[in-house]
Amino acid sequence: MAFYFTEPSHTFSEYLLVPGYSGTDCQPQNVSLKTPLVRFKKGEEPAISLNIPLVSAIMQSVSNDTMAIALAKEGGVSFIYGSQSIESQAAMVRRVKAYKAGFVVSDSNLVPDNTLADVVELKNKKGHSTMAVTDDGTANGKLLGIVTERDYRLSRMALDTKVSEFMTPFDKLVTAQVGVSLKEANDILWDNKLNSLPIIDKDQHLDSFVFRKDYESKKTNKNELLDDKKRYVVGAGINTRDYAERVPALIEAGADVLCIDSSEGFSEWQKLTIEWIREHYGDSVKVGAGNVVDADGFRFLADCGADFIKVGIGGGSICITRETKGIGRGQATATIEVAKARDEYFKETGIYVPICSDGGIVHDYHMTLALAMGSDFIMLGRYFSRFDESPTNKVMINGQYMKEYWGEGSARARNWQRYDLGGETNLKFEEGVDSYVPYAGSLKDNVGITLIKMKSTMCNCGALSIPELQQKAKLTLVSSTSIVEGGAHDVVLKDSVASRNQ
Repeated sequence: MAFYFTEPSHTFSEYLLVPGYSGTDCQPQNVSLKTPLVRFKKGEEPAISLNIPLVSAIMQSVSNDTMAIALAKEGGVSFIYGSQSIESQAAMVRRVKAYKAGFVVSDSNLVPDNTLADVVELKNKKGHSTMAVTDDGTANGKLLGIVTERDYRLSRMALDTKVSEFMTPFDKLVTAQVGVSLKEANDILWDNKLNSLPIIDKDQHLDSFVFRKDYESKKTNKNELLDDKKRYVVGAGINTRDYAERVPALIEAGADVLCIDSSEGFSEWQKLTIEWIREHYGDSVKVGAGNVVDADGFRFLADCGADFIKVGIGGGSICITRETKGIGRGQATATIEVAKARDEYFKETGIYVPICSDGGIVHDYHMTLALAMGSDFIMLGRYFSRFDESPTNKVMINGQYMKEYWGEGSARARNWQRYDLGGETNLKFEEGVDSYVPYAGSLKDNVGITLIKMKSTMCNCGALSIPELQQKAKLTLVSSTSIVEGGAHDVVLKDSVASRNQ
């Protein structure tokens, strides 16, 4: 006879936090959102921790190198999507690791015979205003000059004007030699009132740039998440098919943490993948696994050696796994049960395996609920897909700007590896949809608002850290009527009146 859970599964919207006592120290600026990303032993520190409990989903429409850089600046981690070639995924990882080493390899390069039209096209493509002019147009060619926005005016120059006519030539540049320290390079920038400093070798070949904005970035991004070489931390998704080729390429490119991207993680395929990584890399390579929705799934992946475990099946806004297959569980219930299993595992083994709530987030307060229910951090797709930094197009739909957003199980993504159950290598039916989400602007602005809401709620609960929130939180189920009561009701909103009068 089948096993029946006696309690229904619940979503985040069915819960509210009940306030607890808050002292005078319970102020948002005193709250720490630091949280472990990977497993650790009792009494030890995790190899990687997040400064904020947010990571971006392993999706084509969410996590590329641009998103990874923006999120790392705020203290979180992106997992660059794996449903692409090994070479292109590794290249994205390299771009993230190169971005904030202080010494940045130039990826916007010209030759003297290029034109102003080429400059405009390159700027639109790469987004960079500083471009190196080298003899062969490569990042390591002989440096002949640089082009910045101060070197040209589109309103007064013909687009066919050659770069050699308006670039700042080498003999007018301030440069530094390879071997200069980052501190010395920054001193040269400031002493000479420069925005960029080319670093060259003894033969005048370009090595890298040091930018003033990177120095200032540290001042404005106090939570940025850096590795021991002062580079941004970045994750990458892998699958259970080509890991023997993909993992070495990603590790060589500099990926700090990997995650098996699968709709359902309670399987031998994930065990075999983790075993291969441990056999070839030991514990030096960190890899998360999932997704699971109960204690049995957690225990299986924890015993396999997963460094963190993702929770959630079918709760994503573009996921239709529950609709097509009847598989899944309410995200709140799944998070609560898996968190309990994690705590029991820690008591038994002395090993803490962080869990990540993945899916089911509709409102910002759902994130705080997920943390209170035991999640160590949260993976978000729709939330991040709305921002400038996501890799999708911004389009106008019915007078409103929208961003494209599609699931990995959609016909558009055709990421069959994520739903792989063995056998033929193709997608038999869809488990995701192709959609739009309202455009929301920059990541930094939106994440800042989300985090202040999170910290304020934690203060209402008398908690100044995520572990303290999980200890002190009091949660109550709500009725459908009280959900209505929680919003604006029994009034006529001014915006509604204004729209009728237009």
